[in-house]
Amino acid sequence: MTATRADAPPAGVRPHKRRGVELSLLIGAVLIAVYGYVGVGLARSGAVPPDAAAYGAGLGLLALLAHLAVRCRAPYADPLLLPIAVLLNGLGLVLIYRLDLETPADHAAPTQLVWSTLGVTLFIAVVVLLRDHRTLQGYAYVSVAAALLLLLVPIFFPAVNGAKIWIRIGGFSFQPGEFAKILLAVFFAAYLAANRHALAHTGRRVWGVQLPTGRVLGPIVAVWLVSVGVLVLERDLGTSLLFFGLFVILLYVATGRTGWVAVGLLLAAAGAFVVGGLEPHVNSRVEDWLHPFASIEAGRGPGQLAQSLFAFAAGGVLGTGLGLGDSVLIGFAAKSDFILATAGEELGLAGLTAVFLLYALLVARGFAAGLALRDPFGRLLATGLASIPALQVFVIAGGVMGLIPLTGMAMPFLAQGGSSVVTNWIIVALLIRVSDSARFPEPEGVEPGAILPVTSEAR
Repeated sequence: MTATRADAPPAGVRPHKRRGVELSLLIGAVLIAVYGYVGVGLARSGAVPPDAAAYGAGLGLLALLAHLAVRCRAPYADPLLLPIAVLLNGLGLVLIYRLDLETPADHAAPTQLVWSTLGVTLFIAVVVLLRDHRTLQGYAYVSVAAALLLLLVPIFFPAVNGAKIWIRIGGFSFQPGEFAKILLAVFFAAYLAANRHALAHTGRRVWGVQLPTGRVLGPIVAVWLVSVGVLVLERDLGTSLLFFGLFVILLYVATGRTGWVAVGLLLAAAGAFVVGGLEPHVNSRVEDWLHPFASIEAGRGPGQLAQSLFAFAAGGVLGTGLGLGDSVLIGFAAKSDFILATAGEELGLAGLTAVFLLYALLVARGFAAGLALRDPFGRLLATGLASIPALQVFVIAGGVMGLIPLTGMAMPFLAQGGSSVVTNWIIVALLIRVSDSARFPEPEGVEPGAILPVTSEAR
């Protein structure tokens, strides 16, 4: 089993490792998070929180350990990926802590810090133990079997807030679908990399779209239909949309045919129309989206979406200041689905734009790593992994801003949710591994683009 190496630098030129740049950016990210934590305390009580130093030390230690793992095992990785993840995670802890001050009986920040620690631990494990991303290509069918199993298990547990996506055992709970998206990204990338030529050049043309034979397209469509069907049964339409978008994006990247994008949009619109009309839980969200102020007009007060829109409006351009907003009025989902409303109200349009730019930069660096690779699996894997947070941010931000119906997903790194933050740390670790492969210099005496074995002994 062989694959081409990443694009090599010009002869005699070794790319800079830039680990010093990464460390400097990490220091800045930790300082910004600590500044926000202190700012919340000063705004709410006029005093610095007594555990501010402990918070800064804990976040700094996690960042340092992650940096050391990258420095030792992925020295040529992109220096921006880890600092962006640390900054977003730190900002999420600050926002959750700020909302905890309004809900004394429900403190979520300590639990989120524990999950963040677990996420960084798994990040380090992936960076240290996975020496070559192409190793994952051999586990394509194991990945899809595990993903479908993770999606099926929550069906046998009670629904939470209308969706059956949780596994609760005693006081412990997690969302297995969060981990399934990584496994499906690995499967899609491996299968499409192996069959990209057949997908692009065989079959018949229907309405201007080159449709491959059922023998080639059938297995991956079947896996996608099963996964989405399970999610529909669980009433988790947000993750269904994410999987559908991931499938269409990777199919387009693998074949280079824009017709798949058009077909995907038509299928998504048809599916949304059918499910929105037949499923009561989804239909209520569509009605709330179409008429966000209907509850006010009926005398019942503002609903969650209306309160979210009020929060964005109150923030203006520069925001009310950390700790000085009223987004807690949104209710039980203020720390999860609607945490972006807190950022919009208290940081304003300027701060919200900065947050979106961080996500955009994270996604762009993931795409750049994929483009720098020559092996098809690595290119598709990087594209799929980078597309996951891009789709999540689009779906969540669109929902809380009233642009599309709410879907109930977690904002990457920001929102309360242990499964989500752990999964996103694993995604960043895989992107770091891919970017290290993309920038790793060719061995002496090997021509750029030469065929090298999948194993990493040469490194």
